[in-house]
Amino acid sequence: MRILVAEDGKVDRLRLEKILSEWGFEVESFRDGNKTMARLSEPDPPRLCILDWVMPGIEGTELCRRIRERFPEDSFYLIILTARQGIDNVIEGLSAGADDYVTKPFVSRELRQRIDVGVRVLGLEQLLNKKVNQLEEALEDVKSLQGLLPICSYCNKIRNDEDYWEKVETYISRHADVEFSHSICPTCYEQHVQPMLDQRKKGGSSESSSE
Repeated sequence: MRILVAEDGKVDRLRLEKILSEWGFEVESFRDGNKTMARLSEPDPPRLCILDWVMPGIEGTELCRRIRERFPEDSFYLIILTARQGIDNVIEGLSAGADDYVTKPFVSRELRQRIDVGVRVLGLEQLLNKKVNQLEEALEDVKSLQGLLPICSYCNKIRNDEDYWEKVETYISRHADVEFSHSICPTCYEQHVQPMLDQRKKGGSSESSSE
């Protein structure tokens, strides 16, 4: 998984790059908020971001606000990293749109646990989006079967959108994930099949009598 690091302090930035790389993450690092925002505006950006509060250009809290406003439907997990402590600063950071708040100097074990939470949250959001897409596709299939369908009164063929007539099972198979197996309902059996069987029996009996 990729993680974006926005940190203007060289020592902290290099430490984050080293630790995250050792944990198996692919790291993209930036020194200011402007370049960070530009990267996040590109296609397929890293979804988990560690943002320094105070840095050149756009500060971390303002970055959070802009990300939430510009990409309201996209999944980003934003962690504010700062030397500012106290409940008021924590509240300000979270109110700006951050998902978590880590103070400097950070403890690597704590940071790892908070990153793991972010990975789980993003994974759940990805799974949810997949389920939503599957549901939307299913609804589209249902919608494609709704409406007025011209059907022949004699042969029961359906007229499709291209003005061709085709069998009911062919039409439905193209518009839904179903397959057909042919059988005979009880009513049709009594009305059509049984009379034929009875007729054959009578015919057989007549031949036997004539002999």
